[in-house]
Amino acid sequence: MSDYLQQWKVRFAGTDWVPWLILALAAFLRFFLLGIKPPHFDEGINGWFVDQVMKNGFYRYDPTNYHGPLHFYVLLLFQSLFGRNVWALRLPVVLVSIACVWLALKFEPLVGRTVSRIAALAMAVSPGFVFYGRYAIHEVWLQFFSMMFILGLLGLWRRGTLSYLWYAGVGLSGMILTKETYAIHLACALLAIPTLAVSYALNRFPDAKPAKQTWSWIDLAMVVIVGGFAIVFFYSGTFFNWSGVKGLYLAFKAWTETGAAGHGHEKAWDYWLKLMGPLPDVGGNDSPLQRLRNGRADAFGYELPMLAGLILCAFCQKFKNLSLRYLAIYGVGSFVAYTYVKYKTPWCVISFGWPFLFVFGAAILLVRPKHLRFAQRTIGVLLAISLGSSIWLNYFRCSSPDEPYAYVQTYNDMFKLTKPLLTLAKRDPSNYHLTGHLIRSSVYPLPWVLGDFDRVGYYEGGNMPANLDGDFLLVQQDKIKDVESKLKGTYYTDTLTIRNYQDPSKAFFSAEVFKDVFPGRKPDFVGSAPKPASSPAPAKVP
Repeated sequence: MSDYLQQWKVRFAGTDWVPWLILALAAFLRFFLLGIKPPHFDEGINGWFVDQVMKNGFYRYDPTNYHGPLHFYVLLLFQSLFGRNVWALRLPVVLVSIACVWLALKFEPLVGRTVSRIAALAMAVSPGFVFYGRYAIHEVWLQFFSMMFILGLLGLWRRGTLSYLWYAGVGLSGMILTKETYAIHLACALLAIPTLAVSYALNRFPDAKPAKQTWSWIDLAMVVIVGGFAIVFFYSGTFFNWSGVKGLYLAFKAWTETGAAGHGHEKAWDYWLKLMGPLPDVGGNDSPLQRLRNGRADAFGYELPMLAGLILCAFCQKFKNLSLRYLAIYGVGSFVAYTYVKYKTPWCVISFGWPFLFVFGAAILLVRPKHLRFAQRTIGVLLAISLGSSIWLNYFRCSSPDEPYAYVQTYNDMFKLTKPLLTLAKRDPSNYHLTGHLIRSSVYPLPWVLGDFDRVGYYEGGNMPANLDGDFLLVQQDKIKDVESKLKGTYYTDTLTIRNYQDPSKAFFSAEVFKDVFPGRKPDFVGSAPKPASSPAPAKVP
């Protein structure tokens, strides 16, 4: 036993703990207080799609939805295992976001240990990579598979092994299964190859020849068959909706129209630069100093390491490393493409911005030895700012409408409606049969949050139930007077706003049903129920 213990101590002492510490930090930042913010609008939509998969038995792919089927099937698995709650909804993306940091470390044989670790650390603490790594949306999957695809391409060039062939094949298949914007990344990845050839012709360096490929044509056929089967399997609704396979090409017509028009999400060309660095506010004209005074997490910009990497791409010709040059060219190409598209949402920054983190880490390769200490300190300061912004954004201002990353984010006001309902349901599951009327437009994510309540009606466009009285109601501001004039019951009330750019609503809770949830509180609203007729006075005894 003592010999075994001694051997274990030797192995423990010889373990390189830096990658594990980076992954642990990434995991902590993504898991800590995961349910602190209400479900996002898109999370509610995605959760609703999962509910439909459970009802129908398969996901019916809609080419106008712009999102592939893989994410919904993964959410279905986790929701089936862990229930309909926000932790189960977000857990798959959290794990994938951590896996992205792990993939950054896997670039070590291609870009060097120090560069890969700086990139992984920057990704671990980045406000955007953490913020959207805690959201049940598709972009983290696109980041993960695009990283895997590029890792495979570069690995095939430098090493030529079967494992890198699988990285490339799985990465490409995963991108196709995730989102139609894979076309941008695939085009940029392919166009970067001839561009890299020109770059190399202008500035050659030794050890740039491609490695001998150690895989066979049979191996390639297996990769193609597995990837092709996965694509057909999921797009066909697990073979129950074969018309969904046609969506692989039909989606691009609607997607290009949306990208060109914007459809309410159009942004200026410099939108990404304003998100990254200390430029005027993306939503106004606030200076960095004003944003700092207001306690905003983007006072200095959300992604300083990413912005620094983008700037350093201008010096990529100095890199004596083919993989770094390729990452710089591919990153700039993706950035230009996403800048050209008018339809811009902030979570896309993690899809195209990750190559810049490697260029940021490669800054130490660009400076002279006498300036190395300064470069290291600068990298440390930028990473510290990034970590501070990430903590402030993700745990203190994650639902603030002033934060550009909290885009179309549900306000904490939503809890004013859901907390009393879920409190009653937890006490007694029969309360999942409470009758509710939600009389307003665009109520997501509430249809998913309240999905277990089987007597909830959703009314918009002027529609209303025949009997307005219920156990609870949510009424849009311009319909409050009309609804109140027809209510007959007694209610506790509260006002709330679901998200920004939306008018307020008024919540009504039946005083009889919710009296234990609001102890000692008097009802705020008494309806116009007819009062019972008074009994005649008793006759006087003569």
